[in-house]
Amino acid sequence: MVWFYLSSGLFLGWSLGANDAANVFGTAVATRMLRFTLVATVAAVFVILGAVIGGAGPAHTYSKLGAVNALGGSFTVALAAAITVAWMTRIGLPVSTTQAIVGAIVGWDLFVGLPIDRPTLLKILTTWVASPVLTAAFAYLGVRLARVLIYRIRIHLLDLDLYTRVALLLIAAFGAYSLGANNIANVMGVFVGSNPFPEVRLGSLVHLSRIQVLFLVGGLAIAVGILTYSHRVIRTVGNEIMKLSPIDAWIVVAAESLVLFMFASRSLQHLLMQLHLPTIPLVPVSSSQAVVGGVIGIGLAKGGGRALNFSVIRRIVWGWVVTPLTAGVLSFFGLFFMQNVFQQQVYRPLVYTLDAATLQELHRLGVAPPALDSLEGRTVVGARAWQQQLKALGLKGKALETVLAYTEVDSLLVDSALARQALAPDLFPPAYLEPVLALHGRLFLHRWQLERALQRLSPAWQPRGPGQEAYNRALRARYRLLFETFQIQRVRDFRRRAGPRRPSV
Repeated sequence: MVWFYLSSGLFLGWSLGANDAANVFGTAVATRMLRFTLVATVAAVFVILGAVIGGAGPAHTYSKLGAVNALGGSFTVALAAAITVAWMTRIGLPVSTTQAIVGAIVGWDLFVGLPIDRPTLLKILTTWVASPVLTAAFAYLGVRLARVLIYRIRIHLLDLDLYTRVALLLIAAFGAYSLGANNIANVMGVFVGSNPFPEVRLGSLVHLSRIQVLFLVGGLAIAVGILTYSHRVIRTVGNEIMKLSPIDAWIVVAAESLVLFMFASRSLQHLLMQLHLPTIPLVPVSSSQAVVGGVIGIGLAKGGGRALNFSVIRRIVWGWVVTPLTAGVLSFFGLFFMQNVFQQQVYRPLVYTLDAATLQELHRLGVAPPALDSLEGRTVVGARAWQQQLKALGLKGKALETVLAYTEVDSLLVDSALARQALAPDLFPPAYLEPVLALHGRLFLHRWQLERALQRLSPAWQPRGPGQEAYNRALRARYRLLFETFQIQRVRDFRRRAGPRRPSV
């Protein structure tokens, strides 16, 4: 049954490989600089590496938008996105897998009655605009720079042809790695909350976490899609929007790969945090949107856009609009049938409790009306039922979202050994790690309680005032990693693997 449920994710991975691989090497094949078999094989290998090594960062964003927590729900959400992408691929449109899975997750939120995380959704929507604009800008600058270099260096045409072919192959490898790192969240992100795989250790050399094993399976599905069906979309991306020269093709893929890498790299985010600079959100962005933006950037740099085929661009943009709407509708009705016709669990109801400590904290924050006191001691199963009770008291908007977040039961168990193993030293230097270790063995019912405990122990864990937005973003990222690390099931799995040990002092 596990593999049956995962089959929709594998289908979505195949669809992503079939559709989005054209964004990585479609321009190189369409310009006849590289053979499809060679570049597809290289892309298949590197997309798997990217998924396993660098895919964990963007997946967290989808868990905030909608933490699908049952295999039946994950199956249905992924299937809705996969059908949408496969249909668009069948008609030759380079659609956005990111948009399909976002639409499907929103459909899940609406079905189970969870409030949509508007800041997260807005961040994702912003990247749908930012990624093609950034890629267009990089491609525009790349064309200008290439003209200067070729004119000054004056490379022989035969040498230039060889260098271009090698450069296209190398950038296809980098592009495939970036695609795997950024877009594996589209394929397997909805299965993270219900991940059925254990971690894998092969001696002292290979160690794959549970999420990495899940992403390895998804990466293999993407690779199969690349090798078997990606040639259908290559024609649209490679030639129909605009005729590209081989150097133009390299610039497009380089610009698109750089944008995908920027939105997937935890190392880059950590570096910006350490420099107290604004960070780039780890969000799965659309490679289709990025590559179309790159081609448009080339067109603007070469004749102000007169060579662009705007009828094809309008058709592609129309596909981007239809994709999330179609996936959302399919997801909503698919979940209804899975739950009511096939009698499958599509979500595990969340538990909410309004204990005295949480009520006091909500009053301190100024979001709790006096009428909320009447619900003290109440424990409710299910987000929809709890929302209805809160709305009956007049709660809405940001206040409603805050009460839901603070009353959700999300048991966290602090373990010092797991902290030392899982928390990266560059992100958790002693000023941050030592207060965490001091809480060893403490169990927290709510996330906000762990936050307050750390803030009492160290000013490093306290948010700062105006002008310190970069610091506060880094602090929120540290809190998220703590919540992921100390989920009680993960701690128990870690202790079971570690075996008996002496208690920490």
